[in-house]
Amino acid sequence: MQSGTAVDFLKPDWPAPANVRALSTSRGLAQHPAFGCSTGVYGGLNLGNHVGDLPALVEANRRLLQQYCDLPREPVWLNQVHGTRVLDLDLWQGQLTDADASTSTTVGLAAVVMTADCLPVLFCDQTGTRVAAAHAGWRGLCDGVLETTLQHFPEPSAVMAWLGPAIGPLNFEVGAEVRAAFVAKTPLAVEAFQPSHNAGKYLADIYLLARQRLQAAGVTAIYGGESCTVADPQRFFSYRRDGQTGRQASLIWLTAQS
Repeated sequence: MQSGTAVDFLKPDWPAPANVRALSTSRGLAQHPAFGCSTGVYGGLNLGNHVGDLPALVEANRRLLQQYCDLPREPVWLNQVHGTRVLDLDLWQGQLTDADASTSTTVGLAAVVMTADCLPVLFCDQTGTRVAAAHAGWRGLCDGVLETTLQHFPEPSAVMAWLGPAIGPLNFEVGAEVRAAFVAKTPLAVEAFQPSHNAGKYLADIYLLARQRLQAAGVTAIYGGESCTVADPQRFFSYRRDGQTGRQASLIWLTAQS
């Protein structure tokens, strides 16, 4: 990381190998001056170039992040489509790719996903040889983006996962069709939905849904899942709260083994 720079980013509290680096960005508004170039509804460190912000400002923000993380090359940004495709960055040819997760074994090549309420999930193995990042909105989560990402790891039981900032269970109101879609995949999902005060609606716990899916896939080392993007406007972008807004990023990468 850049020495002397303190930003209110989230860093996983997990027993990852020493050569694994990971973080989730914030808006950077707690810093004086703010850490980031964007203004207005995108104020601070907006990293999404598809939300209406000025492209030059987004590029400047991405350079700030790369510098902060001391990465030798820019993270590989995806065109996220709420699907389950996983991009293998070791084979990446430099083109923008429709995908909602990526994985890497290359030192200094970061896997990254953007969110503004959807759930970012970061993965690493116990040997520090492979990392991955997944974007899990409810559709991708339901359809299996986490399980598809885990297919790139030889043994899920040797993988640890960290759940980054997402919409919390007190703010994620969904329709009965969302509940039905998850329950159709696994009856245990019913535990993650509580009736809302609005008739026919439910409050969904996306963190619990992710833990259930990860555990069913064989992952037992699961961390994070405490932050709510909607409830903290100073720190996080939230589409559900604001509509037009920026995107934060969650990224993970390998450094050279010492």
